[in-house]
Amino acid sequence: MAQKSKVAVIGLGNIGTALVTNLVKGNRSVIIADKTFEKATNLAQNLGSLVQPATITDAVKEADIVVLAIYFDPIKDFFKTYSTELQGKIIVDPSNPIGLDENGGFKKIIGENESAGQILSTLLPSGARLAKALGTLGAASLASASFQAPEKAVEFYATDDNSIDTEVEDLIRDNGFEPFKVGSLDKSIRIEVFGDLHEFGALGKTVTLAEVKELA
Repeated sequence: MAQKSKVAVIGLGNIGTALVTNLVKGNRSVIIADKTFEKATNLAQNLGSLVQPATITDAVKEADIVVLAIYFDPIKDFFKTYSTELQGKIIVDPSNPIGLDENGGFKKIIGENESAGQILSTLLPSGARLAKALGTLGAASLASASFQAPEKAVEFYATDDNSIDTEVEDLIRDNGFEPFKVGSLDKSIRIEVFGDLHEFGALGKTVTLAEVKELA
């Protein structure tokens, strides 16, 4: 069996921690990094030998696939700061362009018809390839619905680069979900918060592949 690409998860909040935990369950090695290095070392100690803590710079350099489990706006700065290290990498973006509204709920922080995926695609470092993935479920469902049986829950993804489909789908499967491509990044609005294929949008729940085909 061919060796799988090296994965780094940057950002160890609720989403990042759930993704790393799932990858360990899926027997996938993962490099982890956070602005607080101690958080990375503590999580690695808890999850075992498949997890390698690193500085953010080293994690990006070493990985083939970089999962940016950080907020949408800081990703723009991340692209600038690590533009050299990110060249030629596959970047997986689970972010959602939302912020708190005046009522304590959430609102989009970009235009109603804009998507994080399309905006970030215009800012990519040289040679980097972007997939919008692993962000169609909240952290609680990422943890509880992974590796469900007999049918896995679906994680949707979008990318303009068909050459990375296999690697993105492997990553989703190693997280314990069934991948389903919705199309190119101009469709990523559908799989971001409030979109028709997001848990916190019209879909409102996790779905299986059979249920997705019924929706089509």
